[in-house]
Amino acid sequence: MPHDHGHAHIDPDSGDRRVAIAIWANGLLTVAQVVGGIFSGSLALIADALHNFSDMASLVIAFAARKIARRPADERMTFGYGRVEIVAALINYTTLIVIGFYLIYEGGMRMIDPPEVMGWTVVILGGIALVVDTLTAMLTYSMQKGSVNIRALFLHNLSDALASVAVIVGGSLIILYDMRWVDPAITIGIALYILYLSFTEIGGPIRTLMLGSPPDIDNEAVVEAMRKVEGVADVHHVHLWQMQEHEAALDCHVVVAAEGWSKIEEIKSAIKKRLKEEFGISHSSLEFEHEDRAHQNADLYGHGNASEKEKTNVQGNADRA
Repeated sequence: MPHDHGHAHIDPDSGDRRVAIAIWANGLLTVAQVVGGIFSGSLALIADALHNFSDMASLVIAFAARKIARRPADERMTFGYGRVEIVAALINYTTLIVIGFYLIYEGGMRMIDPPEVMGWTVVILGGIALVVDTLTAMLTYSMQKGSVNIRALFLHNLSDALASVAVIVGGSLIILYDMRWVDPAITIGIALYILYLSFTEIGGPIRTLMLGSPPDIDNEAVVEAMRKVEGVADVHHVHLWQMQEHEAALDCHVVVAAEGWSKIEEIKSAIKKRLKEEFGISHSSLEFEHEDRAHQNADLYGHGNASEKEKTNVQGNADRA
């Protein structure tokens, strides 16, 4: 069954304009919320402002990453610059985690002695924030389906919008019932939600940067597909990773049966065609071995484990001593 690698595509210039608009909107909102939070005494409003500031920083990083990612490969970056968007996503999620823990600490301190809060200021600024957050989320929604970098931004914006709703509710309760403890409680709730989103999503960028295999490709199915090609006796030393977010790559050693040795080019073409059509793997490097001279007891994945390499290094040092 063909492997679906379809993704939403947005014109790069149009996407850049959307991100630029979102940067300005979040910047102005952050200033307004910080000033309002200080004058009203609302930690929840300041928490929302910090979250919005992280959004603005994330948008700037994402904007720069989108520009850099389009550079062609060169002698310094032979794989190109596409992974810079993965790095940007990791930075954004890490920033969210730090902010989340900080807000939990501050919220806990204020729960002990809740200060007086100006409810109307909180509600008005919370309403403005909700409008801006919703606008920013709408700007990045269609773009996030094809980029982990923009998805990180979208989740920033979505969590901001939900946080703004919580801030409005909290301000209303303060106005109606003078429930000052609600403000730090909402702050902690916002922080927990931020941490939940961040820890849920951060694994993807880490996996890609650690050269992990693509999560949507079945490694065993790939290996079996190569083994079924006529003339192939076995495969080993398989490496499957993501060069960029949506570009899978593979290299491996292919053991060719004696009777198929004269047809290596046909075997190579058949393997590459199957990899591309069935799994969307368009970049593959294959090293061929005659079955009579193939590696014995070779690992299916990688090139031997760490303990074996350490033993080899120790033995090599002993031989040179």
